[in-house]
Amino acid sequence: MSSCLATNTSPSLPGPQDVSRFVLPNGVVVLVRANFNSPSVVVSGYLPAGSLGDPDDRLGLAMFVSNALMRGTEQRDFHQIHAALEDVAASLSFGVTHHIVSFTGRALREDLSMLLDLLAEVLRRPIFPEEQIEKLRAQLLTALAIRAQDTAEMAGLTFDQILFNGHPYSRPTDGWPQTVQAIQRADLLAFHRRYYGPRGLVLAVVGAVEAAEVLERVEHALGDWQNPEQAALPALPPFQPLARTIRKKVRLRDKAQSDLVVGTAGPRRNDPDFMAASLGNSVLGQFGLAGRIGDSVREKAGLAYYAYSSLNSGPGPASWEISAGVNPANVARALQLIRREIENFVNRGVSEEELADSQANFIGRLPLSLESNAGVASALLTIERFDLGLDYYLRYADLVRAVTPQEVLAVAQKYFDPHRLAIAIAGP
Repeated sequence: MSSCLATNTSPSLPGPQDVSRFVLPNGVVVLVRANFNSPSVVVSGYLPAGSLGDPDDRLGLAMFVSNALMRGTEQRDFHQIHAALEDVAASLSFGVTHHIVSFTGRALREDLSMLLDLLAEVLRRPIFPEEQIEKLRAQLLTALAIRAQDTAEMAGLTFDQILFNGHPYSRPTDGWPQTVQAIQRADLLAFHRRYYGPRGLVLAVVGAVEAAEVLERVEHALGDWQNPEQAALPALPPFQPLARTIRKKVRLRDKAQSDLVVGTAGPRRNDPDFMAASLGNSVLGQFGLAGRIGDSVREKAGLAYYAYSSLNSGPGPASWEISAGVNPANVARALQLIRREIENFVNRGVSEEELADSQANFIGRLPLSLESNAGVASALLTIERFDLGLDYYLRYADLVRAVTPQEVLAVAQKYFDPHRLAIAIAGP
């Protein structure tokens, strides 16, 4: 076991002075930060078992598996699992992305062992009972039916299909009705056997507990987990940027609103220009009343119920997109204003004042995001997943301040081409 054991001092920002990192012999990584100002403990983490492993004809399989983990294990049935949590007011839930299955749980300090043991049980020994599988399938199909009638969801789905055509990111993690319908218990068991295991599992524990105690309990729950068959997810293929603007519309009857998504592919989370892109995105469509986009489309023109931009982040090419919800009669005008703001962003970048405002906002909100145990746990998982370094949040303010208007302009011109945009519209 390798380790980096820190002392229990707690400045406002986590760093190597108060975050302990351990690697168990089986590969499980454990991150711990003590916080005795709260009686609770948060346990969050991830393992590389996302939807990249889904076959095309079983799309939604990774999500199905993650949602079925707590439906029954070798030791407990569905009701016993949830009763164990409810009896001590604890919680445990799972989610899935293209790359990872994530989990988060919360319990009082005295119930940490129970929570870790239950987490290990559902991760290692689910049995996917047939009755529960069918109940879950019905819920997943209902969610897909709702998605198909949601203008915002369908605009986002169509945008991904345009931008990432031929790439795994074009596939929805929750699948399609026909692929979810095709999934059988044998598929769940096979996916779990292939992708669930200790390699790549990262666990962050934050709260009223010492690092040594956490390590002992995690070793007891997960230290002997082995899966010689555990495989890595398929590697991402090269991403091909759009050669021209592509526009698609999904027509949904009897809707009072149209939703638009316009954008391109942005930097990976580990790219050197990610910070400049983040600050540029703040000016474009986040800061204040949704930045320039919100000011132009919503405040001044009065065309949108909402309008903002977002820069997603991950290990692969992420979307940099502008979203708006408008009256169907205003779609053309809203698109015109959005494209004008993109052109202004690419041609003129941001002013020193705009950048300074966003820099102050980034620096000022960081301590707020780390006030809760859950916020700290999420931060620790981010620095581990993207290899940012345990001192990342101590360096964060300097990294933000170092970005210049020239760098924001360069990154805007690198990623945004007004003539090569993905445009998706869903509405009547």
